[in-house]
Amino acid sequence: MGGPAWERCPANPTEGRSSVSTEQKETLDAILRQSAFPADMGVSELRRLLAEQASAQPLPAGVTVTAAALGGVPAAEITIDGIDPRHVVLYFHGGVYVLEDAFQVAGLAAQVGRRTRATVISVDYRLAPEHPYPAAVDDALAAYQALLQDGTDPAGIAFAGESAGGGLAVATLINARDHGLPLPAAAFVMSPYADLTLAGASMDTKAAADPLLSRELLQPRVTDYTAGHDPAAGLISPVFADLSGLPPLIIQAGTHEVLLDDAVRLARQAATADVEVTLDITPGVPHVFQAFYPILDEAAAALDRAGQLLSAHLASADRVTA
Repeated sequence: MGGPAWERCPANPTEGRSSVSTEQKETLDAILRQSAFPADMGVSELRRLLAEQASAQPLPAGVTVTAAALGGVPAAEITIDGIDPRHVVLYFHGGVYVLEDAFQVAGLAAQVGRRTRATVISVDYRLAPEHPYPAAVDDALAAYQALLQDGTDPAGIAFAGESAGGGLAVATLINARDHGLPLPAAAFVMSPYADLTLAGASMDTKAAADPLLSRELLQPRVTDYTAGHDPAAGLISPVFADLSGLPPLIIQAGTHEVLLDDAVRLARQAATADVEVTLDITPGVPHVFQAFYPILDEAAAALDRAGQLLSAHLASADRVTA
């Protein structure tokens, strides 16, 4: 069986179609490099360009997004036609805590909802630099508390998120545990941004391979978010937190990203704390590669694997609470 779960890499799901897969990866890499933003671009301009990109991408067929709120925190409720929702996925968007919003990630979030037969509520937490730490952490916890107060069974809830949203999902688990709240059934995080000290070795070793992120791009955004707080604090950088008592974690990343070591070290920290954890590393793909599911076979396959694991954890919790 090999080593523990957090050490395992799954077999290539597109084995036998490697030439197609390689071509898809190379095409995606070229697209991302061509459209990369300069590291010195200001936050306002970054937000404007990302909003333009998002508006140019239509939602998948059958996906409906409506404005909502949880505990006074704005949110986007994402539903999928033909799905009788059995569960709720509380979703946290990425954007290094300064970019994007709950609506811009609806396409990817809906893919998680479709695979888990869940309604997805994407949390529109406040962004830095206008609202630095702990604003995002406070909003995330308030949204989860409101979901519980509305009568949603925690066993029927899963967390999910990508990049900064992956780090925030884990931080919210820690925060909920420390506030004595019942925890959700599981969490699925994609390319988690989990170390804002930027100390992972892959920050340098994967710099040439990563078409999206770099230390130079991330460093000013760290300052925007932490605003004088210690970036090694557990609710800012969960790789340094005590993860004991957390529900099962599903962590995915690609080998062509500077945040690869964030995923690996987060998984190791969880395993050390006796948390059930699955680390799923896909070779040759970039940061949050799952977002490219329409053009990348590995992306859809990774979402399928995560959906199966999340569904199993939710079903298991259902049986326990029945």
